[in-house]
Amino acid sequence: MKISIGIPAYNEEKNIAAIITKLKKITDSIIVCDDGSNDLTSEIARNLGVTVVTHEKNLGYGAAIKTIFQKSKEIECDVLVTFDADGQHRVEDIEPVINPIKNNDADIVVGSRFLNNENDVPNYRKLGIKVITQVTNASIKKQLTDSQSGFRAYNKQVINDIIPSDSGMGVSTEILIKASRKNFRISEVPIKILYEGDTSTHNPVSHGTSVLMSTIKFTSIEHPLKFYGIPSVIFFIIGITFTYFSVQYYTEIGSLNTNLTLIAGSSLVIAVILIITAVLLYSLVSVVREKNS
Repeated sequence: MKISIGIPAYNEEKNIAAIITKLKKITDSIIVCDDGSNDLTSEIARNLGVTVVTHEKNLGYGAAIKTIFQKSKEIECDVLVTFDADGQHRVEDIEPVINPIKNNDADIVVGSRFLNNENDVPNYRKLGIKVITQVTNASIKKQLTDSQSGFRAYNKQVINDIIPSDSGMGVSTEILIKASRKNFRISEVPIKILYEGDTSTHNPVSHGTSVLMSTIKFTSIEHPLKFYGIPSVIFFIIGITFTYFSVQYYTEIGSLNTNLTLIAGSSLVIAVILIITAVLLYSLVSVVREKNS
């Protein structure tokens, strides 16, 4: 079984050598995607004898994952492990992550930071991850604890069948949603994270907002009738209720109540827009899926 390890990297010259050296004890098939670094990341990786694919400019985490998927398909690996370049993932956790795939118990395995209580994840990260995970869980068949973990293993069929498109951090959710739709088996195993202070280079607010918006985007595409239809029903009920109050007020007073009328009218308009959006998006998604099937 050919196991490849894919490392998305951006300006990781201080970490990349130590990580590759440890990973080479497990496999010689290591893919580093240098996502437009302006340091020595690519040079160091090449000197260590691994496969390096370089983006001319920084395209984002999702673009790096897509490139790693493409390269893994080219070299026909049986299992792809995605492993972060910031030094937070432990090499000794790779074996537990790939075991369910080796045993044919799963097609995708997510290394979860929350299946045990051994990881001291900063509270703001923990809250953000849990919110995004709950949104993700609404669109997949498996209830996960850590949908945003970048430490994952994929079998050959997943690598061949799924093409990531999101260029940002939303790719983690995108892959899970697409995998669930294709009935791939998704599981989680606990991992430990080596936090040494706050190693994130992203602003937590903008980062979290970006991931959440991407998650909502893919959720709405996957289940447009539910995503837009349920709010449409709620606004329709609100509109009908305030229409009743408005008519009652007019009957008793003899004039329209501006506030009641505006709420009734705007709620009904929003309800109509949402239901039209749901139907149009559902039809469009259905046509695209039939064309690609």
